[in-house]
Amino acid sequence: MPGRDVVADLRRIAFLLEAAHEPGYRVRAFRAAADTLAGMPAGEVAARAEAATLRELAGIGEVLERTILESLREEEPVYLRRLEASGGRPAVEAGEELCAALRGDLHVHSDWSDGGSPVREMAETAREFGHEYMVLTDHSPRLTVANGLSPERLREQLDLVATLNEELAPFRILTGIEVDILSDGALDQEPELLAQLDVVVGSVHSELRMPAEPMTRRMVAALANPHLDVLGHITGRLKVRRRPRPESTFDAEIVFAAAARFDKAIEINSRPERGDPPKRLLRLAVEAGCKVSIDSDAHAPGQLAWQAFGCERAARCGVEAGSVVNAWPVEELLAWTKAHATA
Repeated sequence: MPGRDVVADLRRIAFLLEAAHEPGYRVRAFRAAADTLAGMPAGEVAARAEAATLRELAGIGEVLERTILESLREEEPVYLRRLEASGGRPAVEAGEELCAALRGDLHVHSDWSDGGSPVREMAETAREFGHEYMVLTDHSPRLTVANGLSPERLREQLDLVATLNEELAPFRILTGIEVDILSDGALDQEPELLAQLDVVVGSVHSELRMPAEPMTRRMVAALANPHLDVLGHITGRLKVRRRPRPESTFDAEIVFAAAARFDKAIEINSRPERGDPPKRLLRLAVEAGCKVSIDSDAHAPGQLAWQAFGCERAARCGVEAGSVVNAWPVEELLAWTKAHATA
C-alpha cells in the first residue's frame, strides 16, 4: 500500500506541536519516530503495519501507531488534522479566538443553590463580559449538600428569571438546571418541569466509583433522555492537593458515540480544579464528532472568567468554534435543545 509520506506527516506534526508551544517530550516523540521510520528499508514500515509489529519499534506507542496507520491508509492523520486546524498557533492564541466566539455560558450557579451571589449579579457580570446570554443551572433536589432546588423552588426561580429578563433585555437569562444523573441514568427532577427549561445540564455527583460497565450504561441512558442537552464534568475528577478525586471509569468511546448519536454536547468544564474532560478524552470526543459546551461552572461572579481556561484546553484538542454550542446565537441554541425533546 503506497500511502501518504508517513515520515513527512510525523515531522509536520512535530513542527506544529513545537509552534503551538506543546510540551517538548511530545515534539521529541514524533521527531524520533520520523527518524526511526526514515532509516528503515523501503517497504518495511508497510510490512510492519500489515504484521501489527509497529509497536515493537522503540518509542512507538498507541498514538504514534494509530497516526502511522492512518497515514499508510492515505488518510490525513487525525492528530495532524487537529493541529492543522489551529495553524500551529500557540494554544493561548487559539483559545483567545474561541473565547471571542462565545456568546454565552451554559453552566452558572447562584445563591439559590450553592453559589455565592444573586442571579441578577451573575447575569450582570456575564453581560459585562460581552455575553448575550447565560443559563442559570442551580442544582436539583437530591443534592441537598448544595441546597438543590425542589420543584416548587425551581418554579419560583422561573418567575424571577422572567422578571429579570424584562429588566436586562436584550441580555437573556436562559432557564436551566444542573440535574443529577441518578445511578440508573434517570434525571433528578420532574420530567414536566425539565421540559419547560431552555437548557438542561446533567452531571454525575454520586457513586462516582461505580464500575465502568454500569457507569457507561448510566451515562448513555442520560444522553438518551430527551430532556438532557449537555453532559457535565464527565469524569467527576478533582485536581486538588488535600482531597483529590480520581476520574470515574467508563467506556469513553461508547459514551461519545451516544452523545453524537443523540446530538448532545459534552461539557468542557473550565473550573481549574476540574479541567474535565482530560485532554486525552476531549480529543476522543472531537474525533467522535461530538458537539461541546465550554462552561465556567461559576459559583461566583469572578469565576465567569474561567471560561478562558476551557477555551485554551479546547484549542489544544482541536475543537472548532462551529462545534461549540454556546458560540451559537441564542435562537440557534434553543432550536437545538428543543429538537431533543421532539426527537
